[in-house]
Amino acid sequence: MDATTIGDRIRSLREFRDRTQEALAEQAGVSVDTIRKLEQNRRLTARINTLRAIARALDVQLERLLGQPTVVTRDRTGDGGLIALRDAIQDVGSLPGLRPADDLEDPPDETTWVTSVDEAVNAYWTGDYSGLSNTLPLLLRDGRAVARETPTEGVWRQLALAYQLAASFATQAGHPDWAFAAVEKQLAAARKASDPLMEGMGVSTLSWVLLRQGRWEQAQAVAERKADSLEPSIRRATPEQYAVYGNLLVSAATPAARGGNRRGAVELLNLAESAATRSGPVRMYGSAFSVTDVRTQKVNIALAGQDNEPAEALRLSARVDVEAIARPIHAASHRVDVSQARYQTGDSEGALKTLLEVEAEQPEWIRLQTLAAATVREMLATERRKNTPLRSLAARLGVDPAL
Repeated sequence: MDATTIGDRIRSLREFRDRTQEALAEQAGVSVDTIRKLEQNRRLTARINTLRAIARALDVQLERLLGQPTVVTRDRTGDGGLIALRDAIQDVGSLPGLRPADDLEDPPDETTWVTSVDEAVNAYWTGDYSGLSNTLPLLLRDGRAVARETPTEGVWRQLALAYQLAASFATQAGHPDWAFAAVEKQLAAARKASDPLMEGMGVSTLSWVLLRQGRWEQAQAVAERKADSLEPSIRRATPEQYAVYGNLLVSAATPAARGGNRRGAVELLNLAESAATRSGPVRMYGSAFSVTDVRTQKVNIALAGQDNEPAEALRLSARVDVEAIARPIHAASHRVDVSQARYQTGDSEGALKTLLEVEAEQPEWIRLQTLAAATVREMLATERRKNTPLRSLAARLGVDPAL
């Protein structure tokens, strides 16, 4: 499919599925006029939620409509990059009857490998994607070798964390199918570690992967079911139990909002905020959980669905202490949400300023963010005069100003 605009891609996918414009519009819940103008390139973009609905109706990921780049540059040595990550996740040697390639080399000692996993988690949350793409494939291979040599519960728990990291990174890079395979291995390792909380984090990751695949109902259902099974006892629960339970509630809220159940999403986040109040700030299993984290998600769901509320998102963002967000790319993600809300409420200058600030802090991360690119594309479509900073940002994000 040699398509250069969003409308070209919509038309090509619609015709491939033998649907009329009217049928697509009805299934997506948008007007026929919107579909028609996009396909005729009389409109070069649309609201992000409109595009999400169209993508879901066409049974494709949003990134395919937007034409977003999904590959991190491969390291010159050939040892890293996304292709190497795919091969490390989809390990041929783990298939029945095949000898693992990992056992051809001596594994690192357990302490060294455990430390390397912790360093990789830090690289992910600080946005060092180039470095991570080069080290993560080897980290997975070494981890499997360490687990064969030293199959303790602690090693299995750390291997589960490594696969969680691989799933998260693959999802960010636009490869949720690889991420699904990584989550499968995360859950298997968590089971061998006899760690139900790590299993809970695996399901939270799975929910995110399903969300990125457009499987909203399943994303919500798996997270809610796991949250129910791990609901902590008020008298005997640890902060970690509250944190995993709360993370699962947050994971369920996003697909609920995307599916149009805003009230249900808010209820889930209110429960999560109560759990965060009881747990206090917690950092565990390669993630973090706090009242601030939950409040950022309340901003996000205010922008979800066809009836998004940007003014409400800005109101809720005033309750978020950005400095208290423990993970840099989480803070960046929240600020991209704020930028979208500012643009939708007419503050294009504020939206652009925020995006440029995020880019300065997270240049690698922002290039993989669909919402950031979609916001820039919307701003280009409505700019009244040539805005050089906007067009420069568009070029860096792979958004063609000519479209």
